[in-house]
Amino acid sequence: MDYVRIARLDHWIKNLFILPGFAVAVLMLKPRPALDAGLWIDLAVALLATSLAASANYVINEWLDARFDRFHPTKKHRPVVVSAVKFGYVMVEYAALAVASLILSLLINAYFTLTIVWLLVMGIIYNVEPMRTKDVPFLDVLSESINNMIRMLLGWFVVTADRMPPSSILLGYWMGGAFLMAAKRFSEYRMIGDPALAGSYRKSFKYYTEASLLVSTACYAMCSTFFVGIFLIKHKIELLLAVPFLIALFCKYLEIAYKEDSAAQKPEKLYRERGLMFWCVAFIAVLIISLMIKLPWLEVSIGIELPKLPPLSL
Repeated sequence: MDYVRIARLDHWIKNLFILPGFAVAVLMLKPRPALDAGLWIDLAVALLATSLAASANYVINEWLDARFDRFHPTKKHRPVVVSAVKFGYVMVEYAALAVASLILSLLINAYFTLTIVWLLVMGIIYNVEPMRTKDVPFLDVLSESINNMIRMLLGWFVVTADRMPPSSILLGYWMGGAFLMAAKRFSEYRMIGDPALAGSYRKSFKYYTEASLLVSTACYAMCSTFFVGIFLIKHKIELLLAVPFLIALFCKYLEIAYKEDSAAQKPEKLYRERGLMFWCVAFIAVLIISLMIKLPWLEVSIGIELPKLPPLSL
């Protein structure tokens, strides 16, 4: 069971982040792809392949982080820290998960497979020395959150292997992931409450402060909103109606990061946050409504013409 736990199967829910890439491809491509049984089967295979690749990354993460996790209030109870987990078996598990993911990815297309390889490589860059970007302040957030963009590409390549999605939505998705990761770092740093202990648990925490982490979350949120806004304007301007709901999502998530034992530290538990789920549903609902309506006044480039008023005099 220890070897099952280090694969973090409960984190597979995060791989639903490939669905927006799938949805964007279906909605944007002309002619619109047929939502037949074959496409849905490909999506199911893609979700499983992505989840297996993510578990492979989690396995090496758990092994290589064990010497640091013993300084964390809750992670010190992880199997690799407290149990006699063997390195050889861990490597076999990693290889089996990675190979299974790659075999499944070949059932989709070559670009999907290359993107799975990219996801696996990012797991090595993030965790394995001498690169180990998770020890470098700010680069730890950016290198981990690029997996968000990779997941969007995986969803996109389920539908098509002929073209790339717009760079604006990829960058917006990446910065959105950076916001989530920075908020997680902020919540962890506050929970530990001791800069020296925090630095022992995660090397990048030696250079962070609560203020720098909080400022970075604001930066990533603004960048994400900016790039997503560009995409929405270029695709269908009515979609801008959803931007206030996206901003509300960012604000609600930051509020969650301030809680004790925050779900921001355990994103797989976020579904329990009713307020966040409300704003998620509202955001998706407004997106769907915006796709169905037409508001010509939003497209006026120099504003709406005003009626003539009589001159004013004293």
